[in-house]
Amino acid sequence: MKVTRARLDGVLIIEPPTIFQDFRGSYVETYNEKLYTEAGIDIKFVQDDISVSSKHVLRGIHGDDVTWKLVSCLYGEFYLVVVNWDKASPQFGQWESFTLSEQNRRQVLIPPRFGNGHVVLSEMAIFHYKQSTYYDRARQFTILWNDPRLNIQWPVDNPILSKRDSGKEATQMAEKRGGGPQ
Repeated sequence: MKVTRARLDGVLIIEPPTIFQDFRGSYVETYNEKLYTEAGIDIKFVQDDISVSSKHVLRGIHGDDVTWKLVSCLYGEFYLVVVNWDKASPQFGQWESFTLSEQNRRQVLIPPRFGNGHVVLSEMAIFHYKQSTYYDRARQFTILWNDPRLNIQWPVDNPILSKRDSGKEATQMAEKRGGGPQ
């Protein structure tokens, strides 16, 4: 297992402990509490979620103040964006991107007070994440995917968006949670 620090403080890139391929297919160990703890990732995960999306669907940017997320791509490929939304951090409003796929099998560990969103690059992708808290929509913040203050470079110009991610609801929630970088 290989763990690398990302540019954003607290964000880690993880190569899973076991990846095996042969003529039958592949086997990936996506989580092993003992090995992750030995690598300094001592987080108790309580919920796993999967979202399945088609090409150019953009989900996010969402987060909350308490949840750690361990993100991976089970099938296909997506472009993941992580935004530091911790107003006490000198990196507040900064973002970093990662391409996760079924080929590279990378995982990204996202701390609380960071938002994350992704856009699907393949025909279909399966996004998997482990969470350290149970999902609570009321605690969530949403950052508008194309907020000009962040200048996020997405690989898709006209993504497919939910109502939550496309405008007014996202803007209202971001303002409620403290706006964005000035």
